[in-house]
Amino acid sequence: MSQAILTPPSRRQFIQSSSGIAILTAAGTLRAQQKADSNETLRIGLIGCGGRGTGAAAQALRADYNAKLVAMADAFDTQIENSIKNLSTQFPDRVDVKPDKKFTGLDAYQKLIDSGVDVVLLASPPGFRPQHLTAAVEAGKHIFAEKPMAVDAAGYRVAQAAVEKAKQKKLNLVAGFCWRYATSRIEAYKRLHDGQIGDITSILATYYAGPVKPMPPASGRPAGMGDVEWQVRNWYNFSWLSGDSLVEQAVHSLDKICWAMKDRPPVSVIATGGRQVPNEGGNIFDHFHAAFEWDGGIICHITNRQITGCHNEVIDVVSGTKGRLVIGRGAAPFIDGEQRWRYRGEEKNMYDLEHEALFNAIRKGEVINDGDRMMSSTLIAIMGREAAYTGQKILWAAETQPPAAPEERRPKTAGKEKNDKVKAAASVSRVPAMLDSKQDLAPDNLQFGDKFDPGPIPRPGVTKFV
Repeated sequence: MSQAILTPPSRRQFIQSSSGIAILTAAGTLRAQQKADSNETLRIGLIGCGGRGTGAAAQALRADYNAKLVAMADAFDTQIENSIKNLSTQFPDRVDVKPDKKFTGLDAYQKLIDSGVDVVLLASPPGFRPQHLTAAVEAGKHIFAEKPMAVDAAGYRVAQAAVEKAKQKKLNLVAGFCWRYATSRIEAYKRLHDGQIGDITSILATYYAGPVKPMPPASGRPAGMGDVEWQVRNWYNFSWLSGDSLVEQAVHSLDKICWAMKDRPPVSVIATGGRQVPNEGGNIFDHFHAAFEWDGGIICHITNRQITGCHNEVIDVVSGTKGRLVIGRGAAPFIDGEQRWRYRGEEKNMYDLEHEALFNAIRKGEVINDGDRMMSSTLIAIMGREAAYTGQKILWAAETQPPAAPEERRPKTAGKEKNDKVKAAASVSRVPAMLDSKQDLAPDNLQFGDKFDPGPIPRPGVTKFV
């Protein structure tokens, strides 16, 4: 197992230089913009070889029968070998990863990107996503990026800069918000946007499920294992790596809320959450409820839980003035109201469809860029998490206070009453805004043997918005 450090370049260096991403070589730029001939074998590289990454690789190989998996990168070599074993069973002739194309360590992503692949699948823990996305765009690769795209405001800005550069370079960038590619959901949201349920009045989305990767006890940590390696091995339990469950898992449901709201950002959010089940060493919540307010006073609720032994349900209910759209109660979406409807068409595998869209665009010389909506949904999820962590109402953008009235028009107030009004006005102006956040959860440089304190479980009312 490699003990390599993250040498090219650190997360903070990415943040400082993200507005000036390096220009591709002429050959790299040409390849990114060219139509791929049907006889040309597309070389796939997988970064992050766990269950989701292995699934993404299988879907990519199913999407294009003249594509091969030729390179793999992961922090740990066992992940690579397990993934190859799984994929080789399914695609014996198209998994061709030579020993020198298996890259391990925290710098493995850069080695893979530099190895001559055409398409990069990003499926590592999301705390690494901004760096990996930036490096792939720098190198002119077509990209599938699993959700979410960042875990904090600093990472969001890095990834958003990469999205803009990908547009300039005409690179394909497909997001892992898979429901946007689901046949039935596309039809349902088209009907929603066409007004079949009237004007939206509210939305409820739930994501009730069991724990994803429970934290092992501290006694299970091997002697001599550094903090960073222990945390990466148990990445879901640390907010700097996973973003917590609202950002990593329930962001799918929040993305569907954003889809319903035509990807406009909310005005504000209030939220609650906490940790019911002890999680020795980790610092994430196991339940959230966030109420987002959109323009027009529309309240959209998202609630999620990851606790064993509880009722599990993933639903979306969009209520309107003429009916409601319901997803998740039954096999197909349906509308109750003045115009009743139920999806009765063929339902293809949405994971396959998103990869088919990516590879078809590469073959045709077209460009798909899901960047703006994938980044918006990611930041809105972070916004909801921070409202729960801090216990504060959070605005999307800072309020602009109206100019003060001329002195002679102000009502005369004396003493304590005047001071109280000044304090109240100051309090309003200090409502935190997500777009002003400077939060940076990750360490600047990473080495498996390092000590790193990720911070305690947040305490609403004590934890501050950064």
